[in-house]
Amino acid sequence: MHRHIRRFLPVASLVVVGLAVVVLVRDATRAADPAPADLKSKVVGWDAARATVADWGEMRRYFTGKTYATKNVLVAVAVVQPGKAVHKAHRHAEEEYLAIVEGNGTWTLGDKTFPAARGDILYVEPWVYHGVTNTGAEPLIFVVVRHNGKGVKVPPQPDERPNERS
Repeated sequence: MHRHIRRFLPVASLVVVGLAVVVLVRDATRAADPAPADLKSKVVGWDAARATVADWGEMRRYFTGKTYATKNVLVAVAVVQPGKAVHKAHRHAEEEYLAIVEGNGTWTLGDKTFPAARGDILYVEPWVYHGVTNTGAEPLIFVVVRHNGKGVKVPPQPDERPNERS
């Protein structure tokens, strides 16, 4: 009987070590951030949207992540107080749409500025400076949709200029 146990011990040791490795690898894989799943169809209400409040106003993020056709998508609503802007004119690799729902202000697009009003929709190509400032007496409300397309090479930054103007 002891002879059979002695022959079995090396095999049993290998099995135990193998199982330990499997458990360690499995636990390490579980601890790593899983790839986010595509967004699913749904309605998100104002109160459920993640809010960021700052001195310029408030932004509600409704959708972030990826969809069937996009990656790095952001869909949000900003409420900008009079005389304020979410940030200075800036640029980034994502395409972006801004739609003014209420209020008025000033658009920046490239090196130009011009009036912004309710119903305007701005489209911005990657790496083009853009922004909106509330120059009215009431809050300016806009919707933003920013994304990169899946399977589309992200354009590299075209130059060394800062991505936010001073």
